[in-house]
Amino acid sequence: MRILVTGGAGFIGSHLCEYLLNRGDQVVCLDNFFTGQKRNIEPFLTNKNFELVEHNVTIPFDLKVDQIYNLACPASPIHYQKNPIETVRTNVLGAINCLDLSKKLGGVKVLQASTSEVYGDPAVHPQVETYNGNVNPIGPRACYDEGKRCAETLFFDYHREAKIPIKVVRIFNTYGPNMKKDDGRVVSNFIIQALRGDDITIYGSGEQTRSFCYVSDLILGLVKMMDFDGFSGPVNLGNPGEFTVKQLAEMVIEMTGSKSKIVYEPLPADDPKQRRPDIGLAKEKLDWAPKVQLAEGLEKTIAYFRKVN
Repeated sequence: MRILVTGGAGFIGSHLCEYLLNRGDQVVCLDNFFTGQKRNIEPFLTNKNFELVEHNVTIPFDLKVDQIYNLACPASPIHYQKNPIETVRTNVLGAINCLDLSKKLGGVKVLQASTSEVYGDPAVHPQVETYNGNVNPIGPRACYDEGKRCAETLFFDYHREAKIPIKVVRIFNTYGPNMKKDDGRVVSNFIIQALRGDDITIYGSGEQTRSFCYVSDLILGLVKMMDFDGFSGPVNLGNPGEFTVKQLAEMVIEMTGSKSKIVYEPLPADDPKQRRPDIGLAKEKLDWAPKVQLAEGLEKTIAYFRKVN
């Protein structure tokens, strides 16, 4: 099977490319390297089943493929707030271009990597797919949150109007090797700061909660969703284990043997107070649940950053 992965040089995209190549598929990676890293895909460049297309997903493209995974979008606050208009364009035009390509190809399956950010600062906990969210449409995070919500709208409208076979997954906090060390995400931030012996910066009280899914578990969820017929989603993919940000910082300090101290800074606007997926639907429809516990995943991620830092 010939499969397109937009954003394939990114953190999650590169792991998906590797999984598909190992499965025996042909993979077309489309990336403009705005946040993707060439080193993430360097091991694949000599693989005859791998093709790299340097292209911006906001500009229409014409490729012959059997499936489309749309993962192209800056996913960390540092990157999407640096260029919010381009973030909205990537979400909206990228979705349209993937859907139009599917339509042109006669309706190949296309998966949208959406996000738990569509739930905003949730008033319902844990978050279930039927919850419509609590998003500030004019806040500093809105370019990402609302961009992803609009992409979901487009996917379901194309499904209703043009019968495009769509898949929508809502990805919760994910971590692992190939994360960018300067992307501002909490796991990579804490590990880099701890390895350097710098103060670990917590925004807010540290009592806000997150759920952390190791990347290999997420990839299995994405592939299961794509290959399962008769269900469009949306479906939550994440690890329901819930930790405070302070607990995460303490775990990282202990596991790295760091002498770093924890310091506190003001909480950014619209930062969610709690985040935990209800994965009942993923279990029921996909027979999927994460297997990697946080300590095991952190150990692997710390080893990666020790190597590349």
